[in-house]
Amino acid sequence: MTDAGSEGSSTGIEIVFFDAGDTLLGPHPSFPELFSRVCREHGYDVSPEVVVRVRSELAPNLIDLAEETGVDNPSFSSEASRSFWGYLYMRFLTALEIADSELAAALLERFSTSSSYMLFGDVLATLRRLHDGGYRLGLISNFEQWLAERLIELEVGQLFDVTVISGFVKIEKPDPAIYELALQRARVEPARAVHVGDSMSMDVEPAVSVGMHAVLLDRAGRFPDSKVPRIESLEELPGVVAKLG
Repeated sequence: MTDAGSEGSSTGIEIVFFDAGDTLLGPHPSFPELFSRVCREHGYDVSPEVVVRVRSELAPNLIDLAEETGVDNPSFSSEASRSFWGYLYMRFLTALEIADSELAAALLERFSTSSSYMLFGDVLATLRRLHDGGYRLGLISNFEQWLAERLIELEVGQLFDVTVISGFVKIEKPDPAIYELALQRARVEPARAVHVGDSMSMDVEPAVSVGMHAVLLDRAGRFPDSKVPRIESLEELPGVVAKLG
């Protein structure tokens, strides 16, 4: 078996960038389960299965409804973030036929709390394998500033050589400028960098547009016809990176 270090030396890939939300970490124990839990705390019997169904009817990812909110750059300030996510949770409750502004506020509070987010089970071992194998690691994320502290609390923040979070740099995906900034900070050519994320429009397409390699993390199997390398678990990533370059 070839280790990640020898793989890296043969491909010319120097750094692997990651998206954060729904790639490295997400609501714990999951979005449907946490949503259901908050609803039940407020007297509404909403099962995780119903949450999954409604989300699939609205959009596989709530962020896909971003244009409806009328809020630009939600990670730039706490006010914009609350307006953006508050609208989306109300939209979700409307689909559930629940008219309760207090519940919407409770959902916003719970999903805005850093302790509600945990690493996915395949993250830590993958990051360590890549890091120990000689690859540099980076982060490019649309997120509020508290993400940086949460990653340190989860004991992975120190693994990233370059961290570009929209809440700090005031550039949001899919603007290619956030990728260009990450490359500049990493002092690496685009062809020697890989970006890994769960969204075609936010991760894959803008990364490719600036000349980077891209790997789509498709945990739910939503994009079987992806034109870039696709994985369903980060455990597959070191082998995929080894073939790039």
